[in-house]
Amino acid sequence: MPYKEKPVEKLFYTIGEVSKILNVPVSTVRFWENQFEILKPRKNKKGNRLFMPEDLKNLKMIHYLLKEKGMTIAGARKHLSEKLDETEYKLAIRETLLNIKELLINLRNNI
Repeated sequence: MPYKEKPVEKLFYTIGEVSKILNVPVSTVRFWENQFEILKPRKNKKGNRLFMPEDLKNLKMIHYLLKEKGMTIAGARKHLSEKLDETEYKLAIRETLLNIKELLINLRNNI
């Protein structure tokens, strides 16, 4: 059985990397940072935002609620405060299904 390396997870993501991952403008990430208390990126000496994996996970939840579920900022804030565990669970299932879909597409292309 060949050795399979575990994907490397970065310790910090820049705001540009986060915006590319979420496919939203940098200004949107900055706006969400001001609107949601759960987002607390660190800043380096220059003042550049550095997002930890936990911040990225929270941003993915916010993106899901706002862009895919169509919630308002206030509604997403309320939902996150009341149903954080349920939202995390749904997001994890969604990401798992997307990964499975990608694997199946890769398998089909290799056949």
